[in-house]
Amino acid sequence: MKKHLLVCLLISLLLGQVHAYSQPQSLAKRKVLVLTERGGLHEGFVAAALPWLDSFAQKHNLEIKVINHPGEVDNELLSDYSLFIQLNYPPYNWTHKTRTAFEKYIDEGQGSWIGFHHATLLGEFDGFPMWNWFSEFMGGIRFKNYIAKKATATVKTEAATHPVMKDLPNQFVIPDDEWYTFDRNPRVNVSVLAHVDENSYQPTSDIKMGDHPVIWSNEKKKAKNVYFLMGHSAGLLNVEAFTKMVGNAILWGLEK
Repeated sequence: MKKHLLVCLLISLLLGQVHAYSQPQSLAKRKVLVLTERGGLHEGFVAAALPWLDSFAQKHNLEIKVINHPGEVDNELLSDYSLFIQLNYPPYNWTHKTRTAFEKYIDEGQGSWIGFHHATLLGEFDGFPMWNWFSEFMGGIRFKNYIAKKATATVKTEAATHPVMKDLPNQFVIPDDEWYTFDRNPRVNVSVLAHVDENSYQPTSDIKMGDHPVIWSNEKKKAKNVYFLMGHSAGLLNVEAFTKMVGNAILWGLEK
């Protein structure tokens, strides 16, 4: 009897070990690093985006770490994250160490990247020089102007088959946001996923680019990446098309 019980116990332990070793990868949380810009004009959007991200992370078994300054970024930190979200932080005020680590992360495809709005504030700002690598990453552009009075506008999908645009309508309305223009069109250097119909601006504006991409990806980089020009107003997190795109981008970026 004792021998039989001992055999049963050993079998149970072995089966438990097999079960434990067969599942850890599927249960392991995928890790996302989020760099935020707090305070100032974009606080509303960031403050609304963070709880949305937390809810999305719980639903999809993700682990999110939030930092508020790029000074924390280095090779060791980035090596632990599959996705880097630049939640409005601009491309200046980064140290040489953080720039070098980030460039390596993108150029070598160590992880994926999603950027919003302020990430294309490229040029000489607040005493910081132009980050030329980042300008090239964003299609060789420099910030030129913006519609100071926020405008509601229609965005038109161009790449309906791209994973970021999955299940999105051919066009959708983005309300009450701030639209940047650039010194040149990034289209020749990036893959445009959507553009804004400048004739749809409400209120109307004389500040226009003509052909105006607002969502794009630089496929010349090894890292999966997508930039959303939108990201100024908290109300965006109530727009189904916007949150659908962002959710698509996160899941696409985390795909192996």
